[in-house]
Amino acid sequence: MACPPAAQSPTARQPSVKVILASADVQRVVDRIAHQILEKTQGAADTVLLGIPTRGAPLAKRLAARISTFEDMAVPVGVLDITLYRDDLRRHAIRAVGPTQLPPGGIDGKRVILVDDVLFSGRTVRAALDALNDVGRPASVQLAVLVDRGHRELPIRADYVGKNIPTALSESVKVTLAETDGVDGVKLYGGNPA
Repeated sequence: MACPPAAQSPTARQPSVKVILASADVQRVVDRIAHQILEKTQGAADTVLLGIPTRGAPLAKRLAARISTFEDMAVPVGVLDITLYRDDLRRHAIRAVGPTQLPPGGIDGKRVILVDDVLFSGRTVRAALDALNDVGRPASVQLAVLVDRGHRELPIRADYVGKNIPTALSESVKVTLAETDGVDGVKLYGGNPA
């Protein structure tokens, strides 16, 4: 006979969940980043967007699509797998190596904008810079992120930020995208229950 699930005590607290960006907000933020890229790069000439898997890759494609809508120009998009360049491989489970897909024409002499969902410690970006060195020599490298949550461990900053979210180290930020998760959104988990 199966035991009934234990009842939670009334004093047990569930971690809080706060919606930071709803689906429509994510689209507005992507549009804003696309406009910022166009302004800062004088129309995105000689620019390549490289998404960092998992959610950076669809974000890069979205940015390219929005730039194309605003300026009627195609911005090359690719994917930069950083798995073998991570400094935490020994501490975490083995990860599958994904493909790095450079756009036709490569990245040599181009402005490369790395795209990721969340900027936290900066270690993912450091790994991406190492991976980038092995696939070409861009003229410059910039960074676009949907969310910057602070707590940098390395001297890295984003050139384009959709939303700055002050967080505690005990909190976590979860980005979901329709392409990978079925729905767009950004939520903050942890902290004090509401």
